[in-house]
Amino acid sequence: MNPGSLVRHIVMWNIAGATPAEKRANIERLRQGFERLRGRIPGLLQLDIGVDSSGVDYACDVVLYSEFASQAALEAYAAHPEHLQLKAELGSMRTARHQVDYAWAPLAAAIDTPEPPQ
Repeated sequence: MNPGSLVRHIVMWNIAGATPAEKRANIERLRQGFERLRGRIPGLLQLDIGVDSSGVDYACDVVLYSEFASQAALEAYAAHPEHLQLKAELGSMRTARHQVDYAWAPLAAAIDTPEPPQ
């Protein structure tokens, strides 16, 4: 990854629950846990949690979208005590996890975008 790029970190989970109510409660615990990390992790620039509303059978239940100032900031987040504690608390409630990290340079993206036809 380019050292000057922002890093986008996207994680999607399927959440366990013996009943729909238990699943909703687990989703809410996950959502609240990540919300508590806002402003507490150096280099974490943006954090959004979304809960699936489509209801399609192939959708994940929850998505985390976050942006970091650098790859080093993402690595520090991964090892941060508050993140590790949350990860341990939530580990048993997830049934699947998917992740994508990628570099993103907003200035370069604006420069590389072609002008619309006139």
